[in-house]
Amino acid sequence: MQPTLLVLAAGMGSRYGGLKQIDPVGPNGETIIDYSIYDAIRTGFGKLVFVIRPDIETDFKSLVGRKFETRLPTEYVFQELSAVPSGFKVPPERTKPWGTGQAVLSAAGLIHENFAAINADDFYGADSFQKLAAYLHQDVGIADYSMVGFTLRNTLSDFGSVSRGLCQTDPQNFLQSVVELTKIEKAGDKATYSDSDGQVHLLSGDEIVSMNMWGFTPSIFDHLDHQFANFLQEHGHEPKAEFFIPTVVNNLLTTGQARVNVLSSTAAWFGITYQQDRPVVIEQIQKLVAQGVYPERLWE
Repeated sequence: MQPTLLVLAAGMGSRYGGLKQIDPVGPNGETIIDYSIYDAIRTGFGKLVFVIRPDIETDFKSLVGRKFETRLPTEYVFQELSAVPSGFKVPPERTKPWGTGQAVLSAAGLIHENFAAINADDFYGADSFQKLAAYLHQDVGIADYSMVGFTLRNTLSDFGSVSRGLCQTDPQNFLQSVVELTKIEKAGDKATYSDSDGQVHLLSGDEIVSMNMWGFTPSIFDHLDHQFANFLQEHGHEPKAEFFIPTVVNNLLTTGQARVNVLSSTAAWFGITYQQDRPVVIEQIQKLVAQGVYPERLWE
């Protein structure tokens, strides 16, 4: 069975200052999502599921989704702040949904096959999709997951801090741990991050990080459901706490409930976190078009 591509496109874009998921970056108005889906189609993904917010539904479907609905089955699901298990309440001061873990969980009723989960605003590159698609097309065990790993220094913004999942792997490239770090900033060819106590720590820049390009089997949904309830029990009163995919995966690794094959990609990652990142992305895509990696018009 062909795998599904789950695109997480419900982000608020607060640091960016706009709806970055539908900002054009290609030579003919293509978005980053266009390039991801182009790569997904040519590597054998068979269905699309978009996670969006209700308030962007009309614009998203007309500007993004309509391009793909005639090419392969396409579905939409909302990530909503109010979507919490019975017995839990949303803090009145909370203004946005609960993070990437909840975003993936929101698609539980639509996906029954192996699938990839990606961010809408990250450009992962053709090689990354080839590696992940090849893995997902296999008859893997129900608890055998995968992740495309990127080198930290190649994933940083020149214009502010970012969040990344810091990975530890064993000699066979299986993930041992992944920890979500926030407030990571460039420091020459290295990087720094601030912990919850405000202490600053140095990173070499060579570390392998997760950019939320995951390969899952449907078994992940039961784990997400269980861990989301635990998360809300502990952090549901906090107005800004987030339920991250790396935290879910790390808990599964710790308890021996899953294993994750880390796939190394030769593709250059780039993405839009801040407004100032956009010209850099446009320039990089123009280079890939000039090299023949992508056609000038994706959807002719």
